[in-house]
Amino acid sequence: MTKKIAVVATMDTKGIESDFIRGEIERLGGETYLINIGVVGETKTQVDCTNRMVVEAAGEDFDKLLESPTRQAASPIMIKGVAKILLDKVAAGEIDAVIGLGGTQGTPNCAQIFQQLPYGFPKIILSTIASGDTSGFMDIKDITMMPSVADILGLNPFSRKVLSNLAGAAYGMACSDQKIERTPDTKGVIGMTNLGVLTEGANIAVELFENAGYEVIVFHAVGTGGRAMEQMMREGLITAVFDYALGEIADGCYECLRAANDERLTVAAELGLPQVICPGGAEHLGIWVNEPDHVPEEYKNHQYVFHNPYVFVPRLNSEEIKKVGETICERLANVKGDCCFMIPEKGVCRYSVEGGPLVDRESDAVFFDAIENGLPDTVEVQRLPHGAEDREFVEMAVSKLISMIEETAAV
Repeated sequence: MTKKIAVVATMDTKGIESDFIRGEIERLGGETYLINIGVVGETKTQVDCTNRMVVEAAGEDFDKLLESPTRQAASPIMIKGVAKILLDKVAAGEIDAVIGLGGTQGTPNCAQIFQQLPYGFPKIILSTIASGDTSGFMDIKDITMMPSVADILGLNPFSRKVLSNLAGAAYGMACSDQKIERTPDTKGVIGMTNLGVLTEGANIAVELFENAGYEVIVFHAVGTGGRAMEQMMREGLITAVFDYALGEIADGCYECLRAANDERLTVAAELGLPQVICPGGAEHLGIWVNEPDHVPEEYKNHQYVFHNPYVFVPRLNSEEIKKVGETICERLANVKGDCCFMIPEKGVCRYSVEGGPLVDRESDAVFFDAIENGLPDTVEVQRLPHGAEDREFVEMAVSKLISMIEETAAV
């Protein structure tokens, strides 16, 4: 079956490059669908979707937009229109991958469009600003970014090779038959969060779930991980949740490295998915420091450790951690499905178990009491005499979630 690749670009400034990509994809045996997201400039390149068609797809009047065609006014309209066009074509099976071209304007526009496309659908952006921190462009979606190195401005010995590589990468991804779907004999897909200070326990959990016939997607809970897990819940990829690491909640309370967003910990509750929760790694913060092994002034009176020379990890005191406990309870105030919160009384990660650098039983007690006393009656609470990575604790958590899944399926 012929693969079709969509190409999104301002065709007045990147028409030559887009036309070259079309030729490379056709040489590989594929087809293209060129979408013009430029508003004012004229293009000599033949496109399949004009800027007028994009604006109309967004429900706007193209002629009216031309009366005052500022980037500020045009960008949201073009993003909305292209996203609708691509989502319709993805749903209809009419395109198999998408390419975006851009600099400081086109890159964020393409990124906002591509972030709306489903997981697994191939999406690549060739960008002049793909070097450095690209987190704002990718966010929580599987977007591939290629640095153009030179400006995307005409064809030359270097740009032809880069554009050919781009076309080949997109076409190769489009030819992959692998889909995001559970294996036929699996009982379900577990979404699970993890942190480096919980990995031994996470490995035990994965082994136990897989032995019981479940597949597990593990997310590194450092801000994007938990959010990605929750987006996959919305897209129906995940059927139950072992939220093993809540460091994102702690960092969210104090605007630190692992912070997620205000929706974190609310989605499984909203959707009614079975979930077991552990406050793994929520007794400390992750703080990026610009100088190796630098201790910020405001935390010099705290217990602390360095996760690496640039990630400073202070232990939260009783007053600070109470806020984390209260925030957890607020996020779980409207649980719809089965939910069990399991508290490992001997330490919520390897840093705070006996012998660890962040042991503080007084702070633990305040934290655990805030959680137990603040959670609604719809959430079952279990306090267990184990550390979070102890096999006994993980076995009980896994067993509890599996029993919830089976009970839900039996209803």
